[in-house]
Amino acid sequence: MRCLLVLFISIAILSCKEEKPLVETTIEDVNFIPIPNEVKAHPYGFLFDIETVIVSDTLTEVRNVASDFKKYFKATPFLKEAVQTTQKKENVISFSLVSPDSIQSEEGYVLDITHHKIALAGSTEAGLFKGVQTLTQLLPDSLIAAKRMDSLVIPGIRIVDEPRFAYRGMMLDVARHFFTVNQVKRVIDQMASYKLNKLHLHLTDDQGWRIEIKSWPKLTEIGGSSSVRDESPGFYTQEDYKEIVAYAQSKYITVIPEIDMPGHTNAALASYPELNCNGKATKLYRGMRVGFSTLCVDKDITYKFIDDVIREVAAITPGEYIHLGGDESHVTSKKDYNIFLHKVFPIVKKYGKSVVGWEEIQSANIDSTYVIQHWQKEATAQKGIDKGAKVILSPAKKMYLDMKYTKLSPIGLTWAGMVEVDSAYIWQPSSIFKDIDTSQLLGLESPLWAETIQTSDDIEYLAFPRVIGHAELGWSNPANYNWDNYRVRLQKHYARMDILGVNFYKSPLINTSLKQ
Repeated sequence: MRCLLVLFISIAILSCKEEKPLVETTIEDVNFIPIPNEVKAHPYGFLFDIETVIVSDTLTEVRNVASDFKKYFKATPFLKEAVQTTQKKENVISFSLVSPDSIQSEEGYVLDITHHKIALAGSTEAGLFKGVQTLTQLLPDSLIAAKRMDSLVIPGIRIVDEPRFAYRGMMLDVARHFFTVNQVKRVIDQMASYKLNKLHLHLTDDQGWRIEIKSWPKLTEIGGSSSVRDESPGFYTQEDYKEIVAYAQSKYITVIPEIDMPGHTNAALASYPELNCNGKATKLYRGMRVGFSTLCVDKDITYKFIDDVIREVAAITPGEYIHLGGDESHVTSKKDYNIFLHKVFPIVKKYGKSVVGWEEIQSANIDSTYVIQHWQKEATAQKGIDKGAKVILSPAKKMYLDMKYTKLSPIGLTWAGMVEVDSAYIWQPSSIFKDIDTSQLLGLESPLWAETIQTSDDIEYLAFPRVIGHAELGWSNPANYNWDNYRVRLQKHYARMDILGVNFYKSPLINTSLKQ
């Protein structure tokens, strides 16, 4: 009799146990930026409950990506357990690596959200990380704002996605005005959320030298002590720089250091008089002119200096590239300029790095192992392309983040014109150059020069939302470029930026009820 009673109780418990209910959802209010390549709706969404767990492969990097997603749930009763490696198949959020045959792009991913599970797969950890950025955009704003939530449903959806271009970057000028390690980390976080993967740091210029070179200590002792109007001087120790590089790596972003030469070098010339042809130190420069400085091309000490700088910077830069600048060297004769580059290029290669330079370096003997960055003159860049060089697109009239939006913009420059949010988005990267092999076009980079900016709010005002549009042009399929659709997605995205405390420009072109 006792056995029968136990059996009846067990049956009653099993019969009363509720199945996870089906929850119908739509994806009409989902506003992905960048827009994924393929999106398909499922009829039912994924309902979180206290038994939902995150599971992942055992690789540390994969578990780190999973943990990065888990942080959003601190104010909920969900996902309290640590990331697991259980074989549980349902009511899970899974992060897994798959064969490159399944997902060929290193940054590609497949996100499949059904009633039973959330499954994110990539062929690399970088692909999983990019998928998390998409998954995060599916989360409600209240969750991102860390508000208490006791119920949560994620829409059912299947996304198959990969980037159009391998190179999708942003440049931050820390030479005109210096920005701290934490300020750069904030920029890295913002870049990562839009799937950008290259951070170009403009480390040296006439107004300041920002990276410690131990064999030439006066570069930062003297050259790091000035900035535009002396508003934000400073420099990074090599440990500071390594901290930035490591943090960027944790977000699957590669740091590309720029040591500008032979022009834009007044901070170095003020620090070491022997780098000048007359042997006299220049005065520190705090203005905004360009093109007035040059290293002395004829001196052996110049190349000893460059060798030491490249050697030290290369040793703490795990990425492939070192950017040599090469722009606006107006007081260097064309002959001397080419002699200089002919001597400097091998130094970079000696330390295992590839050369990137602004489009002016095309006048030297370059080939397919070089990368030019187009910023102003298409005809000049085309000459480099014709020599086989790869190219990064940064056309000033579309991509320079330091340009004002309108005449009313409180900060920014105007020499390339006004760049409103629509102008930054409505163009086709593939149409810039007619005679180019598709393999030569690496991608896009959004430069932010710092003549008029001093704070993180200034960075964000000029960068956002233009850099978001550039991120979409760099990632998404051109068939999905659509200004009218983008402006709707961007308008709805404003709430997310507000929650994250981004000081973005509220363009009247996006919402006429918002004022600048």
